[in-house]
Amino acid sequence: MNSTLIKNVTLIGTVNGKMIENTSIAIENGKIKEIGNDISKNSSNYSKIIDGEDGFLMPGFIDAHVHLLANGFQNEDYMNDPLSYYFYKGINAAKLTLEAGITTVRDCGLADYGFKLAVSKKLFPSPKVQISVMPLSITGGHFDFTLKSGHDMIVKYSGLPHPNCNGVEGVIAKTREVARAGADFIKVMATGGTISANDKTDDVQFSIKELKAIVDEANRLDRKVATHCHGYGGLEHSVKVGVHSIEHGTPVDKKNAKIMVDKGIFLIPTFLVIKDQEIAAKNKTLQENKIEPVLKLVKMHGENMEMAYNQGVTMAMGTDSGVQEHGNNLAELGYFVKMGASPLEAIITGTLNSAECLSLEDRIGSIEIGKSADLVFTKKNPLDDISVLKDRNNILLVFQDGNIVKNLF
Repeated sequence: MNSTLIKNVTLIGTVNGKMIENTSIAIENGKIKEIGNDISKNSSNYSKIIDGEDGFLMPGFIDAHVHLLANGFQNEDYMNDPLSYYFYKGINAAKLTLEAGITTVRDCGLADYGFKLAVSKKLFPSPKVQISVMPLSITGGHFDFTLKSGHDMIVKYSGLPHPNCNGVEGVIAKTREVARAGADFIKVMATGGTISANDKTDDVQFSIKELKAIVDEANRLDRKVATHCHGYGGLEHSVKVGVHSIEHGTPVDKKNAKIMVDKGIFLIPTFLVIKDQEIAAKNKTLQENKIEPVLKLVKMHGENMEMAYNQGVTMAMGTDSGVQEHGNNLAELGYFVKMGASPLEAIITGTLNSAECLSLEDRIGSIEIGKSADLVFTKKNPLDDISVLKDRNNILLVFQDGNIVKNLF
């Protein structure tokens, strides 16, 4: 029998959100079997016993917005690197992400079904993954990487459909194509982006008819839709047609925040990538014409996330890792605290809320009997200082389905 006892720990992120001090947790066949002080008395029942020495055990964290196979979207990489190197870098990114305490991710573009299959077969250390395969973009939109020279920089091979689609019939066909390629959900670029070659952040990408067609077709195929939104028009369209989640959500206002609450639309703020863009703008490492718009976007984002939080919009944790550096995922939690959340709320946002965003709350996201034993252990109390979690060296143990996949303890 594969069984583990972890004793002398404080549990953070239980099903009712309460902290349980000085307790024990039993794991059997990859799932949480028992919780309580009494279970440690019969230590002979377990094949492995871990004394937590009054440390802190949390659910494995869930990053609802990553790009495991991206590394900053540098054009020269896609021009010079062999295709095989593209995937090997993804393996390294997956390992860094897992070691940061992220046991599950929702990949918002560029990870294909083969990568997901390799993860499921445990060919390399990685968070469990949901994939969108390839985001949908209009011609000239945020994921159209065709340069003015006419050279298309998008990664090209048969497992990745091209992102471009236009018109109602075109977006329906592309939604079907991406679903056929193995997408668990549909990612849509509803507005421009900060690093786009051909658009501005506030550009509306798809018409409301096109966006509704995507949502309707995705629903028919039992998929949910996540939309990238830095501009107001694209966000307003997304809210109107009832997408599942808004990524970034920079221009959200009180009117749309209320609708999001009413419809149960998730907001994934991606603070880390916004901060990364701010640093790039201040250091003038962005194109000159991008600097002022990015600084304006950063200010708007900070103000609007605080407003949305106060309005009761449900948030999940996403970092946009891949656009910014891999392996720093839990630094995102500190920005939730700066926004006004308590450290416990921030942890729940990165665990149970994110599990709900991925429709996996019955399996992961809280320390609860019957759920998968995806767990993270640290000796430092994150409720005293949430920033302790951003340092991977403070993440001493990571369990995935009951197996220790990182051990610094």
